[in-house]
Amino acid sequence: MKTLAEADLIACEDTRRTGSMLAAHAIRTPTISYYEHNEDRRVPELIERIRAGAAIALVTDAGTPAISDPGYRLVRAAHEAGLRVAAIPGPSAAIAALSVAGLPTDRFVFEGFLPPRDSARRARLKELSAETRTIVFYEAARRLSATIAEMSTVFGPSRMAAIVREISKTYEEIARGSLDDLERRFNEIPALGEVTLVVEGASAGAREEAGAVTLEMLIEAGLSLKQASAVIAKASGRSRREVYQEAIRSRGGEVNEDD
Repeated sequence: MKTLAEADLIACEDTRRTGSMLAAHAIRTPTISYYEHNEDRRVPELIERIRAGAAIALVTDAGTPAISDPGYRLVRAAHEAGLRVAAIPGPSAAIAALSVAGLPTDRFVFEGFLPPRDSARRARLKELSAETRTIVFYEAARRLSATIAEMSTVFGPSRMAAIVREISKTYEEIARGSLDDLERRFNEIPALGEVTLVVEGASAGAREEAGAVTLEMLIEAGLSLKQASAVIAKASGRSRREVYQEAIRSRGGEVNEDD
């Protein structure tokens, strides 16, 4: 709160919401709107104010600015202008959810929001099906049931996951189980509020199986064995030579001339 009180201006996602918080703490710093659809227009204005000596604080409605929220364009512009940028540690739903999910946290990836369209969402999940690290997603409550069902289909119904809803708020809820269990649960009782999904990474066996299936799909789509192997290698982190030789062995050592 000291930073907000001492700033010359507060750039915020919603001036009304931030205004209520500031009023509760008797902070009278002026505010200016800064959200996804006016970022391009606001950035030059805010950079000029900072150049002129103003101290500007950036806040978002929830979580940490620039983490699936507006902010990175302003931060980038400030760095490019040689201006100082400082972080004030704050809440992050992704990290908080990881800490209570009961899934491996030594290595993880943050995926953020999946594409809202069905076809694009399924395609992205297929790309992630061989990911061995724990995966963190954000999702709108109204789409949660459909997303879990899609994950169950693509990742497999036995993959473990945790749904963390309204984290750090009055009605916080943590639901943990297989994707199949979670799909049934949230089909019966739709979720409300802000949702974070933490999904177990693929096992080594599942990763190899997903890779083999994807390889065949790519070949059926018209790619040569070498081309398909290169795609699988890039997606899985394996070497192209390893994937290619494994594919040859699985086919009994027979490769068409076009491959």
